[in-house]
Amino acid sequence: MLRKLLQPIDIAPLIAFRIFFGFLLFAETLGAILTGWVKKVLITPAFTFSHIGLEWLQPLPGSGMYFYFGTMAILGLLVMIGYKYRTSLSLFTVLWAGAYLMQKESYNNHYYLLLLVCMIMNFLPAGKSVSVDVRINPEKRSDVMPLWCSAVMILQVAIVYFFATVSKFYPQWIDGTFVKLMLSGSDHPAFLDGLFAKHWFHLFIAWSGMAFDFLIVPLLLWKKTRTPAFIASLFFHLFNAVILQIGIFPFFALSFVVFFYPPEKIKNVFFKKRTTVENPVYDSQLSVLKWFFVPYFLVQLILPIRHHFIKGDVLWTEEGHRLSWRMMLRQRIGNTSFRVVDKKTGLEMYYNYSQNLTLKQQNFVSNKPDGIWQMAQRIKNEYAEKGQEVRIFVNSSVSVNNGPYQKLINPETDLAQAHWNYFAHNDWILLPDSE
Repeated sequence: MLRKLLQPIDIAPLIAFRIFFGFLLFAETLGAILTGWVKKVLITPAFTFSHIGLEWLQPLPGSGMYFYFGTMAILGLLVMIGYKYRTSLSLFTVLWAGAYLMQKESYNNHYYLLLLVCMIMNFLPAGKSVSVDVRINPEKRSDVMPLWCSAVMILQVAIVYFFATVSKFYPQWIDGTFVKLMLSGSDHPAFLDGLFAKHWFHLFIAWSGMAFDFLIVPLLLWKKTRTPAFIASLFFHLFNAVILQIGIFPFFALSFVVFFYPPEKIKNVFFKKRTTVENPVYDSQLSVLKWFFVPYFLVQLILPIRHHFIKGDVLWTEEGHRLSWRMMLRQRIGNTSFRVVDKKTGLEMYYNYSQNLTLKQQNFVSNKPDGIWQMAQRIKNEYAEKGQEVRIFVNSSVSVNNGPYQKLINPETDLAQAHWNYFAHNDWILLPDSE
């Protein structure tokens, strides 16, 4: 197996992917500016809710985030044309990681996937052919790569699809409940209203979605079904792009298809005029495969199953939800209030968080346990700056997928003193009555 993974193949799939990928990096970051996402999520708010432990990581002041995303857009173009490929991609990876980690209110799985693929691509020889770099330094050109370079990309996308399938095996997906909610909230042409209201259509979308996620990688791997699977993938992702409007993800997912076709076919389609060098530079990079990719994929297999080892249903507690490919599975609505008690005087007051937060942030701190905990810590610090020590109690009721409202947070727990446990259940998060 190892010997096969190290055998040289044409580099065409990786080069084609680099060009698509670089363009998507450009489109994602420039689009974030042009659509107002940067302003709405990173400039307008007084602060953002960073990932826990990274509270110091906040957006640049003023219009700094426009410069930040503009820089990433330029780096995306440099990746696409292969100019100083590793430097450009490394810088983009660092900047994108910062943008990803500095806010959770607009969490999106494709932001995470983008970060992972940036990390992977830093270790692949994607700048060694059809690039500005090899025009400047022809001696660095290589028209081959080890087979494992394609294999790691296929494995990454297989992990995404597999766990996306597994996560859908819960009653409210299977019976079409969530699909109904999802379609009712989408911005779609009016003539589709009748179709989107049909229960049979909700079931069709739910079950065909599971079938697609489960079967698409095996069907792409098998030569006889590869092209029909690609056509099905086109319809599936374009439907999602038009109806669900989920940014670049559908096109990002489609770009992985180049790794499933024979390298020679990709070369003939995209680089037909490319001549092959007589003595190509070739490095199997065995050490990278063993010391980076083996641990990397072990982590990728562990993260999506960690919620099974945490008490409670992840759909309710959200513990273990992120980094697990649990995509578009639930709608959460909550009513949350923060009662602040001065330790010295015993004076009680309710904290009006709506005055300091955007609507998206208010939603985040009204129904997500980590959002509620992080808001409590901010309130605690705000009073501490005034020289006051306070207790903070929360009254929170949440509905998942239009279900009944139930208590989410123990109202008797002082969240100012509570700690966030990354690896186990936080006991102050109440479990539903059914549990």
